[in-house]
Amino acid sequence: MLAVSGALDLALAPKLRQLVDHAARTAAPVVVIDLTAVDFLASAGMAVLVRAHRQPEPADVRVVASGRLTLRPLELTPLTDELALFPSLSAALQGV
Repeated sequence: MLAVSGALDLALAPKLRQLVDHAARTAAPVVVIDLTAVDFLASAGMAVLVRAHRQPEPADVRVVASGRLTLRPLELTPLTDELALFPSLSAALQGV
């Protein structure tokens, strides 16, 4: 599980990308990206989520986004149709 806090913007997105890449290399069957503590979701952060979802590795990428600061920016794009979004960490971890 990758818990993100603060602003997921151009400054933090590369670090998240590294962590997602590392999780993919370890062949984790499920990667949960928890945005519960994120207070700003920029396009750079959304790009990392899309890239993680589209990785060729067989990981199931699940994104926890429920607050207006994280879910609303995703709703303004077609990403809610592409990403596996969950309202809570417990919901994202079900069946893992």
